[in-house]
Amino acid sequence: MQTIPIIEAVDGRPRCPRFPFGRARSAFVERPIVPERRQTVTPLSLFTPILRHDGGSLGVSFSFQTFRQARSNGMRSHYCGELDSSFIDQEVRLCGWVHRRRDHGGVIFVDLRDRGGLVQVVFDPDREDIFALAEQVRSEYVLAVHGRVRRRPEGTGNPDMPTGEIELLGLGLEVLNASETPPFQLDEHHSDTSEEVRLRYRYIDLRRPEMQARLRTRSQITQSMRRFLDEQGFLDIETPILTRSTPEGARDYLVPSRVHPGEFYALPQSPQLFKQLLMMSGMDRYYQIARCFRDEDLRADRQPEFTQLDIEMSFMDEDALTALMETMIRRLFKEVLDTELPEPFPRMSFAESMRRFGSDRPDLRVPLELVDVADLMSEVEFKVFSGPAKDPDGRVAALRLPGGGELTRKEIDEYTKFVGIYGAKGLAYIKVNAWSEQGRDGLQSPILKFLPDEAVAGIMARTGAEDGDLIFFGADKATVVNEAIGALRVKLGHDRGLIAEGWYPLWVVDFPMFERDEHSGRWMALHHPFTAPKTDQLDRLEDDPGACESRAYDLVLNGTEVGGGSIRIHREDVQRRIFQLLNISDEDADERFGFLLRALKYGCPPHGGIAFGLDRLVMLMTASQSIRDVMAFPKTQTASCLLTDAPAAVDEAQLKELALRIKLRA
Repeated sequence: MQTIPIIEAVDGRPRCPRFPFGRARSAFVERPIVPERRQTVTPLSLFTPILRHDGGSLGVSFSFQTFRQARSNGMRSHYCGELDSSFIDQEVRLCGWVHRRRDHGGVIFVDLRDRGGLVQVVFDPDREDIFALAEQVRSEYVLAVHGRVRRRPEGTGNPDMPTGEIELLGLGLEVLNASETPPFQLDEHHSDTSEEVRLRYRYIDLRRPEMQARLRTRSQITQSMRRFLDEQGFLDIETPILTRSTPEGARDYLVPSRVHPGEFYALPQSPQLFKQLLMMSGMDRYYQIARCFRDEDLRADRQPEFTQLDIEMSFMDEDALTALMETMIRRLFKEVLDTELPEPFPRMSFAESMRRFGSDRPDLRVPLELVDVADLMSEVEFKVFSGPAKDPDGRVAALRLPGGGELTRKEIDEYTKFVGIYGAKGLAYIKVNAWSEQGRDGLQSPILKFLPDEAVAGIMARTGAEDGDLIFFGADKATVVNEAIGALRVKLGHDRGLIAEGWYPLWVVDFPMFERDEHSGRWMALHHPFTAPKTDQLDRLEDDPGACESRAYDLVLNGTEVGGGSIRIHREDVQRRIFQLLNISDEDADERFGFLLRALKYGCPPHGGIAFGLDRLVMLMTASQSIRDVMAFPKTQTASCLLTDAPAAVDEAQLKELALRIKLRA
């Protein structure tokens, strides 16, 4: 058993009643403590993330600012990061963790850390009992310290610390808890620490200032959103977690029912149907910070359980709804990042976005664009180009890279491997060495011999290529070209330092109502089956579903979709027609969605909504690489929790209660 050293008061005096460190007694010099100052601060000033631009990429540096609120919770009078030169000669009580301990010539320095930041505490040897105790503390010990604030000696200040002008002379010390040697050090660069170790010891990982800063920013983001929506008359309403399994594009997590053997609840992929029912209930404006669940393959910005800000409104069209959401997002960025976003946000149709950028979530910070050249390639002998050019589902696109002529063959081969990830069979290119002086002879490419002069001239004119540039080509099914060359566009932007500084929001609108499944040939809802078609296209739903557009809209920010929604179907007859187009019979519709179809008969108002991916938004606003870095207790990419070892087997008695038997696949 490890013992924690506790020492008697100096000279046998009783401990000061203003030093309430629990029942244990501590070494201290008994002096009156200066009353806490009353100071105020705006709610979002506890921590300020500061945008920076470094080498073509956005980042966030975290600066702890003074709390300016004396917060005594019994054991402490202030947070560590709150102290500055205005506290000189005042006595304070602090609690926190040992971030770093240093012994310099008989003087012990302890950097004490709490949620507010760091402060240096000095223990002098002339206070023998306290000094002896300070010698025993190690990293991550939990301490309570009573001391006097003083200015650091000249030349020893630390401008990199908000508390760097001052230090705390330790007058009293209590070890509240010892710590074993942590699995990784918090006072050193942690880049060598594997994510597996960080997740297994998440409670230690979350002590790191950058992790606490991210979660603090997350809290500020939700506070800002809640304030705005409350001011706009929205009601915060919870919807069920145990619900019915409905098809929404991903596999459901199922929960067996003990009371109803053989039957299952599903965890909600979103509150979609319930928020529509709330509009039918006359709630008019609803929001919820909702926990959602999807059993799907994971990646950097995807988790099996995630959080979204869910919003729904009655008697609103898409223009009014998106304008209101813009106002919320602009205010959010101003309050949390002190950043002005454009007003209004630009809009772009789905078709234009795919044509220019190969994606429905384009990163507008990248200046490169795709250019269609299929008409120039339809009659060339090179079937790699002419085949897709003549295919109604094909596409031939060019991507001009300014200054790309300096790329080596090895670099081009690496980009060829990259597009192969997205199904591309190759990556044709033309280097523009001296087109302005030598014409065709000033070009370099393995494919030039297959291209007639008029095709080459057309490519050069349409792409606007100049000497020193490089032109990449994609030729395949349109879906392959869009994914491969669209991804290449973004990668080149990052690799070549072409990323513009700042935030580039965009509304993508006019989405197709349906897309055809490549395997079955059936029509599928591009968003979900409750999205309303454009009212002027209702007459051709059955005749030409592929040409129908929906009343959907996505908010894209720097190449990431952070929100998506639509105006919903509010008429039963239209909803049944959509189900039929999706090959859902009336019987199946009544079985799966009977409660919704019944509700549509009883005075359903026009309504629409949107959901913002809170995790993705926080990831962007804190310049994090993964949503796992902005969630307190995330899962791994195999949907497991290393901290709690979930998922785990359950015993036979539990299975028997649920009328279940486990049969593993061979």
